[in-house]
Formats: sequence, C-alpha cells, structure tokens
Amino acid sequence: KGIAFPTCISLNETVCHYSPLQSESVEFKEGDLVKVDFGVHIDGYIAVTAHSFVCSAEPTKVSGKAADLVLAAHTAAEAAVKLIKPGAKNSAVTDAIAKVAECYDVKPCRGVLMHQMKRFVIDGNQVIIGREDTDHKVEGFEFEAAQVYTVDVFMSSGEGNPVQREARTTVFKRAVDQSYRLRMKASRYVFNEVNKRFPTLPFTIRALDEKQGRMGVVECVKHDLLHSYPVLAEKEGELVAHFKYTVLLLPSGTVKVTGVPLNTEMYESDKVVSDEVKAILALSAKNKKKKKKKKKKAAEA
Repeated sequence: KGIAFPTCISLNETVCHYSPLQSESVEFKEGDLVKVDFGVHIDGYIAVTAHSFVCSAEPTKVSGKAADLVLAAHTAAEAAVKLIKPGAKNSAVTDAIAKVAECYDVKPCRGVLMHQMKRFVIDGNQVIIGREDTDHKVEGFEFEAAQVYTVDVFMSSGEGNPVQREARTTVFKRAVDQSYRLRMKASRYVFNEVNKRFPTLPFTIRALDEKQGRMGVVECVKHDLLHSYPVLAEKEGELVAHFKYTVLLLPSGTVKVTGVPLNTEMYESDKVVSDEVKAILALSAKNKKKKKKKKKKAAEA
C-alpha cells in the first residue's frame, strides 16, 4: 500500500499538479480557492480524490465567482457519477458537464481526461473527456460492469484553457516501455529509486533526496524515462475549482468510494440549475433488479 498520486495543493488560478518542494512552498491567504488532490493504493488497487474549498480562518459563507465555480464543479461531478453505469455512453458524461457549466456561466477546462483505472494503472485507455471541441475528441464507448473510473471535473471562471506555468514540475511517472544508459550519478540514483519504489505510479521528487532528485530528473525526462506532470494554470486573476471521485461499477449499481461531502449551504449563488440537470441528479445510482417471472402452475388435468 502507498501513494498512487502525490498530494497536490493548487491555489486560485493554478489548475493542478502543484506539489512544491519544502523550499518553494507558498502560504495560504484568506479567500484563496484551494484544490487538494491525491491518490492512494492497496496492493495496486487505486483510489483518487480531490476537493475544493475557500480558505478562511472562521466558517464564512462564500458568494460570487468562487461560489459559482465550486458549486458548478461539484454539481457536474455528482451528475457524472449518475451517468457512469453499464450500458451508458461516455459522451453522455461530457454533455452533462457542459450543461452544468452553462447553468453557472463557467467553462470546463480543456484537456481533462477521466480514465478507467486498473490494478497499478492510473490512466487506462478508456477515457471520458471533460470538454469536447474540434481539437479535443475521444473515441466513444459504453461502460461495462466491474470497471473502475475517475470522475475528474475542473471548472474555470476564464476560458478554460490552462497552460504550463513557470513553477517547477515535481510530479513524474515512470515510462515503463523506455530504457537508456544514464550518465549522471544523480540521474542513476533517481532512476533506481523510481524502479524500486514507484515502478508504475506517479511520485514526487519530495519523496527523494531533494538535491539529487532535482538534478537527476532532468536527464531522465530528457531521455523519456519519466513522464512529467507540469503545473497548469489559467490566466492570472481567474479561479478554478476541482472535484474528483473514484467510482466502481458493481452489479448492484455505481458506487462512489472517495470524495468529501460539500456543505453547499456555505456557498451562495444566484445561478439556477436547469430541469435537465436536476433530472440527471435525481437518477438512482442503483441498478434495477430484474423481476423473476413466476412459473405458471400446470393446468389441472
């Protein structure tokens, strides 16, 4: 058991993957929109989650742009859970996210993919796209029983076009199909530690010796031994909210196994959810049991 995705704490316009070294940490400020994202595993079976909230010294009701974003991202994630079930299509989830965003006058972030997860595989091939357009499309498919998916929703007050930020990339994952004879001692140290401790799942260089980790990942990335998770951000002054769940498609229905409840009473918005979205949220996550047909009694002779 251990970490399946390093803890990332991204503030305000920063979208994701901000997992700073101790020497590069930042302080929380009153009113910051905070996104906490991490994952764990037991024997390779992965569970991930993310939650958004507004930083405050005392419990305070949130209104305006931040409230709209948090409610939009949370509502869209809850709607996605209701639509991920055997026989349903991945495109229905994408459409629902777009409808929720329209209700709150916000934008889903481009480039977000929700992956099927398998044992020791956090980013499986079957994916749901959070926002589809001409440049970002995925193949359609139907969900099946006994599958596991990530529900991963980002909502932005801007255009929803995150770009790589100047902040240091600290989260990486081993590219298992690549090999190279590394030259630097620090690079060999990193590669050996990764192969021993993080052979298939993402890690942060905080888990390594900081000096050697900072130096060693450079050559490893250059020769494609590691995939990087760069820090992404919206334009300065914008805000982004994020919710992530892990859902299991069981014979009894879809079960959400991660996620912290959101106290929606602390978020005030003048936006109204459409009847179509309300209908999705009202769906049951349980599968309907098939009624057994009663055997007809044999006719008396």
